[in-house]
Amino acid sequence: MSAMHVPEPPVVLDRREGPYGEVVLRRHGELLQIIANGTFLMDTSDGRSERLLVDAARDALAPGRDRDGARPSVLIGGLGVGFSLVHAVADPFWGSVAVVEREPAIIDWHRSGPLRDLTCEALADPRARIVEADLVPYVDETRDTFDALCLDIDNGPGWTVTDGNESLYSAAGLAACRRRLNPGGVLAVWSAQPSAIFEETLRNAGFTRVRTEEIPVVRGVPDVVHLAARGA
Repeated sequence: MSAMHVPEPPVVLDRREGPYGEVVLRRHGELLQIIANGTFLMDTSDGRSERLLVDAARDALAPGRDRDGARPSVLIGGLGVGFSLVHAVADPFWGSVAVVEREPAIIDWHRSGPLRDLTCEALADPRARIVEADLVPYVDETRDTFDALCLDIDNGPGWTVTDGNESLYSAAGLAACRRRLNPGGVLAVWSAQPSAIFEETLRNAGFTRVRTEEIPVVRGVPDVVHLAARGA
């Protein structure tokens, strides 16, 4: 009788205390995983949702859109394992790609650590830049504007990673997101489930063309992307 295969336990590659608690990078088989305060955030298994989030924002922009001859700009909320960044940089549609990430450890893992192989080429692209900041105050305080905002920092408006993120999905937080958009720009928010309440909050914050797109998953209910536009 052959011995039963026992999966190898995860191996911690780095563990740090960040400004928002403990952040861990570990390897589990072939996967790299990010854990925050004991909660699984993401891994390198797929990335389909992250890529479709960026594509949904692109497709929602007006065809052939440009400003003064410049290609559109996109702000991505959350670096994670880098799927959204890599996908956006690979698309010549985008003229600039900014990623806001609040955890210094995650940025370090991409610049010189175990995640470097995933994103080094994207980060070397002159269109790409990382902004080390908490997205919630960043969208309220910066004066930079973008053609698209792609937010993937939580499991959705009703399932936030930290309590402080809740304000981003309020009327005031969404109004700040709207100010960060150029006229005709698009906001795309990833979520593990649809929310009619969030759609109504988007409309109350002054957004138009509010809709929800489903993202099929292998098992269970589809993920979704909430889409909304700033009027021209």
